[in-house]
Amino acid sequence: MSAQRLTMTLAGLFILASLALAHFSGQINMAPVSWLWFTAFVGINLAQSGITGFCPLTKMLKFAGAK
Repeated sequence: MSAQRLTMTLAGLFILASLALAHFSGQINMAPVSWLWFTAFVGINLAQSGITGFCPLTKMLKFAGAK
């Protein structure tokens, strides 16, 4: 695994860990719909793209003409 993919994986896991710690310590409530679910989605996507090498945003940006 390259350093870049490992960095992406760890960053995603740190995002998810911080949300989980805040939720279980009672600082935030993840049960209702909130903007924190967007943060969870970003963390999950970052971790999976680091592990699999597939990033949906990269595919969309390349399709739109980015290099």
